[in-house]
Amino acid sequence: MRAMILAAGRGERMRPLTDTTPKPLLPAGGKPLIVWHIERLARAGLRDIVVNHAWLGARIEEALGDGSRWGVRVRHSAEATALETAGGIRQALPLLGDEPFLVINGDIWTDWDPALAQAAAGDLSRQDRLAWLVLVDNPAHHPTGDFHLASCGLVRDGDPRLTFAGIGVYQPALFAGLPAGEPARLAPLLRAAMARGQVGGMHHRGRWTDVGTPQRLADLDASLQ
Repeated sequence: MRAMILAAGRGERMRPLTDTTPKPLLPAGGKPLIVWHIERLARAGLRDIVVNHAWLGARIEEALGDGSRWGVRVRHSAEATALETAGGIRQALPLLGDEPFLVINGDIWTDWDPALAQAAAGDLSRQDRLAWLVLVDNPAHHPTGDFHLASCGLVRDGDPRLTFAGIGVYQPALFAGLPAGEPARLAPLLRAAMARGQVGGMHHRGRWTDVGTPQRLADLDASLQ
Protein backbone atom coordinates (compact mmCIF):
# COMPACT_ATOMS: atom_id res chain seq x y z
CA MET A 1 0.00 0.00 0.00
CA ARG A 2 1.28 3.46 -0.91
CA ALA A 3 1.00 6.62 1.14
CA MET A 4 1.05 10.32 0.37
CA ILE A 5 2.03 13.18 2.67
CA LEU A 6 0.57 16.56 1.74
CA ALA A 7 3.30 19.19 2.02
CA ALA A 8 2.48 21.86 -0.57
CA GLY A 9 0.77 24.51 1.57
CA ARG A 10 2.21 27.96 2.13
CA GLY A 11 1.42 28.02 5.86
CA GLU A 12 0.26 31.63 5.98
CA ARG A 13 -0.88 31.41 9.61
CA MET A 14 2.58 30.16 10.61
CA ARG A 15 4.43 33.19 9.28
CA PRO A 16 7.14 34.35 9.82
CA LEU A 17 8.30 30.77 10.55
CA THR A 18 7.24 29.59 7.11
CA ASP A 19 8.84 32.48 5.23
CA THR A 20 12.07 30.48 5.08
CA THR A 21 11.03 26.96 6.14
CA PRO A 22 8.27 24.81 4.61
CA LYS A 23 5.63 24.11 7.23
CA PRO A 24 6.17 20.29 7.27
CA LEU A 25 9.86 20.86 8.07
CA LEU A 26 9.13 22.89 11.20
CA PRO A 27 10.49 20.97 14.21
CA ALA A 28 8.50 19.59 17.13
CA GLY A 29 9.97 17.29 19.75
CA GLY A 30 13.38 17.42 18.11
CA LYS A 31 12.43 16.46 14.54
CA PRO A 32 10.48 17.94 11.62
CA LEU A 33 6.74 17.31 11.56
CA ILE A 34 7.00 15.34 8.32
CA VAL A 35 9.66 13.03 9.76
CA TRP A 36 7.23 11.94 12.49
CA HIS A 37 4.92 10.79 9.69
CA ILE A 38 7.64 9.04 7.73
CA GLU A 39 8.82 7.12 10.79
CA ARG A 40 5.30 6.02 11.69
CA LEU A 41 4.62 4.94 8.11
CA ALA A 42 7.85 2.94 8.05
CA ARG A 43 7.00 1.17 11.32
CA ALA A 44 3.58 0.29 9.89
CA GLY A 45 5.16 -1.23 6.79
CA LEU A 46 4.09 1.55 4.41
CA ARG A 47 7.40 2.26 2.75
CA ASP A 48 6.36 3.65 -0.63
CA ILE A 49 5.67 7.34 0.04
CA VAL A 50 4.79 10.27 -2.23
CA VAL A 51 5.32 13.84 -0.99
CA ASN A 52 3.86 16.77 -2.89
CA HIS A 53 5.32 20.23 -2.52
CA ALA A 54 5.11 23.75 -3.92
CA TRP A 55 6.28 26.47 -1.52
CA LEU A 56 10.05 26.01 -0.94
CA GLY A 57 9.76 22.57 -2.47
CA ALA A 58 13.49 22.28 -3.08
CA ARG A 59 14.02 22.48 0.68
CA ILE A 60 11.69 19.50 1.17
CA GLU A 61 13.47 17.44 -1.48
CA GLU A 62 16.84 18.31 0.04
CA ALA A 63 15.69 17.35 3.55
CA LEU A 64 14.02 14.06 2.61
CA GLY A 65 16.00 12.91 -0.41
CA ASP A 66 14.88 9.48 -1.54
CA GLY A 67 13.86 8.45 1.98
CA SER A 68 16.53 5.76 2.29
CA ARG A 69 17.73 7.02 5.68
CA TRP A 70 14.34 5.93 7.10
CA GLY A 71 14.15 2.70 5.14
CA VAL A 72 11.46 3.99 2.77
CA ARG A 73 11.20 5.20 -0.82
CA VAL A 74 10.17 8.83 -1.12
CA ARG A 75 9.06 10.21 -4.47
CA HIS A 76 8.26 13.88 -4.94
CA SER A 77 5.27 15.38 -6.76
CA ALA A 78 6.23 18.97 -7.55
CA GLU A 79 3.56 21.62 -8.08
CA ALA A 80 4.41 24.97 -9.67
CA THR A 81 1.72 26.51 -7.47
CA ALA A 82 -0.18 24.67 -4.78
CA LEU A 83 -3.12 22.75 -6.26
CA GLU A 84 -5.08 22.38 -2.97
CA THR A 85 -5.74 18.96 -1.49
CA ALA A 86 -7.70 17.18 -4.22
CA GLY A 87 -5.75 18.82 -7.02
CA GLY A 88 -2.46 17.77 -5.45
CA ILE A 89 -3.65 14.19 -5.03
CA ARG A 90 -4.92 14.13 -8.64
CA GLN A 91 -1.53 15.37 -9.84
CA ALA A 92 0.20 12.55 -7.94
CA LEU A 93 -2.08 9.72 -9.11
CA PRO A 94 0.53 8.33 -11.57
CA LEU A 95 2.81 7.79 -8.55
CA LEU A 96 0.10 6.34 -6.32
CA GLY A 97 -1.02 3.45 -8.51
CA ASP A 98 -4.37 1.77 -9.05
CA GLU A 99 -5.07 0.55 -5.50
CA PRO A 100 -6.43 2.48 -2.49
CA PHE A 101 -3.80 4.71 -0.88
CA LEU A 102 -3.34 6.57 2.40
CA VAL A 103 -3.09 10.38 2.52
CA ILE A 104 -1.90 12.34 5.57
CA ASN A 105 -1.69 16.10 6.03
CA GLY A 106 1.92 17.07 6.59
CA ASP A 107 1.03 19.74 9.14
CA ILE A 108 -0.58 17.55 11.80
CA TRP A 109 0.87 15.45 14.62
CA THR A 110 -0.92 12.33 15.81
CA ASP A 111 -0.37 8.98 17.50
CA TRP A 112 -2.81 7.31 15.07
CA ASP A 113 -1.39 4.04 13.76
CA PRO A 114 -1.04 3.99 9.93
CA ALA A 115 -1.21 0.19 10.04
CA LEU A 116 -5.00 0.63 10.33
CA ALA A 117 -5.03 1.90 6.75
CA GLN A 118 -4.44 -1.58 5.35
CA ALA A 119 -7.74 -2.93 6.66
CA ALA A 120 -9.53 0.25 5.61
CA ALA A 121 -8.26 -0.18 2.06
CA GLY A 122 -9.66 -3.70 1.95
CA ASP A 123 -13.02 -2.48 3.21
CA LEU A 124 -13.21 0.14 0.43
CA SER A 125 -12.83 -2.50 -2.24
CA ARG A 126 -15.30 -4.93 -0.66
CA GLN A 127 -17.98 -2.34 0.13
CA ASP A 128 -17.83 -0.27 -3.06
CA ARG A 129 -16.74 2.84 -1.21
CA LEU A 130 -14.46 5.64 -2.40
CA ALA A 131 -13.07 7.02 0.86
CA TRP A 132 -12.41 6.22 4.50
CA LEU A 133 -11.71 9.09 6.91
CA VAL A 134 -10.17 9.43 10.35
CA LEU A 135 -12.20 11.77 12.56
CA VAL A 136 -11.25 13.25 15.93
CA ASP A 137 -12.93 15.16 18.75
CA ASN A 138 -13.51 18.80 17.86
CA PRO A 139 -10.62 20.98 19.04
CA ALA A 140 -11.17 24.37 20.63
CA HIS A 141 -10.25 26.17 17.40
CA HIS A 142 -12.81 24.16 15.35
CA PRO A 143 -15.75 23.52 17.71
CA THR A 144 -18.39 22.84 15.05
CA GLY A 145 -16.54 19.93 13.42
CA ASP A 146 -16.84 18.70 9.84
CA PHE A 147 -18.71 15.40 9.38
CA HIS A 148 -21.00 12.98 11.19
CA LEU A 149 -19.90 9.39 11.90
CA ALA A 150 -22.94 7.11 11.97
CA SER A 151 -23.10 3.97 14.11
CA CYS A 152 -22.94 1.87 10.92
CA GLY A 153 -19.50 3.31 10.14
CA LEU A 154 -20.61 5.62 7.33
CA VAL A 155 -19.46 9.24 7.34
CA ARG A 156 -22.19 11.72 6.44
CA ASP A 157 -22.81 15.44 6.19
CA GLY A 158 -24.88 15.79 9.35
CA ASP A 159 -24.90 16.32 13.13
CA PRO A 160 -23.38 15.78 15.61
CA ARG A 161 -20.08 16.40 13.91
CA LEU A 162 -16.50 15.35 14.48
CA THR A 163 -13.41 16.97 12.95
CA PHE A 164 -11.70 15.51 9.90
CA ALA A 165 -8.16 14.66 11.00
CA GLY A 166 -6.55 15.19 7.61
CA ILE A 167 -6.03 11.42 7.31
CA GLY A 168 -7.87 9.36 4.72
CA VAL A 169 -7.72 6.26 2.56
CA TYR A 170 -8.97 6.87 -0.97
CA GLN A 171 -9.78 5.01 -4.13
CA PRO A 172 -8.09 6.60 -7.18
CA ALA A 173 -11.55 6.79 -8.79
CA LEU A 174 -12.52 9.55 -6.34
CA PHE A 175 -10.16 11.91 -8.20
CA ALA A 176 -10.29 10.52 -11.73
CA GLY A 177 -12.76 13.13 -12.97
CA LEU A 178 -10.54 16.06 -12.05
CA PRO A 179 -8.32 17.68 -14.72
CA ALA A 180 -4.62 17.30 -14.03
CA GLY A 181 -2.80 20.44 -12.99
CA GLU A 182 -5.90 22.33 -11.82
CA PRO A 183 -6.56 23.38 -8.20
CA ALA A 184 -9.38 21.42 -6.56
CA ARG A 185 -10.72 21.10 -3.03
CA LEU A 186 -11.30 17.75 -1.34
CA ALA A 187 -14.49 18.55 0.61
CA PRO A 188 -16.85 18.74 -2.41
CA LEU A 189 -15.65 15.33 -3.65
CA LEU A 190 -16.16 13.82 -0.21
CA ARG A 191 -19.63 15.30 0.25
CA ALA A 192 -20.74 14.00 -3.13
CA ALA A 193 -19.47 10.52 -2.22
CA MET A 194 -21.15 10.76 1.21
CA ALA A 195 -24.47 11.45 -0.46
CA ARG A 196 -24.06 8.13 -2.27
CA GLY A 197 -23.12 6.25 0.91
CA GLN A 198 -19.55 5.70 -0.29
CA VAL A 199 -17.51 7.12 2.62
CA GLY A 200 -16.65 5.21 5.79
CA GLY A 201 -14.53 6.20 8.74
CA MET A 202 -13.37 5.83 12.31
CA HIS A 203 -13.18 7.97 15.45
CA HIS A 204 -9.60 8.31 16.70
CA ARG A 205 -9.63 9.11 20.40
CA GLY A 206 -5.87 9.42 20.84
CA ARG A 207 -3.60 12.41 20.40
CA TRP A 208 -3.99 14.73 17.43
CA THR A 209 -2.83 18.29 16.80
CA ASP A 210 -3.48 20.54 13.84
CA VAL A 211 -0.28 22.59 13.87
CA GLY A 212 -1.92 25.69 12.43
CA THR A 213 -0.32 28.49 14.45
CA PRO A 214 3.07 29.19 16.04
CA GLN A 215 1.49 28.79 19.49
CA ARG A 216 0.14 25.34 18.67
CA LEU A 217 3.57 24.37 17.37
CA ALA A 218 5.18 25.61 20.59
CA ASP A 219 2.64 23.74 22.71
CA LEU A 220 3.22 20.53 20.74
CA ASP A 221 6.98 20.91 20.99
CA ALA A 222 6.76 21.33 24.76
CA SER A 223 4.55 18.25 25.12
CA LEU A 224 6.93 16.09 23.09
CA GLN A 225 10.16 17.16 24.79
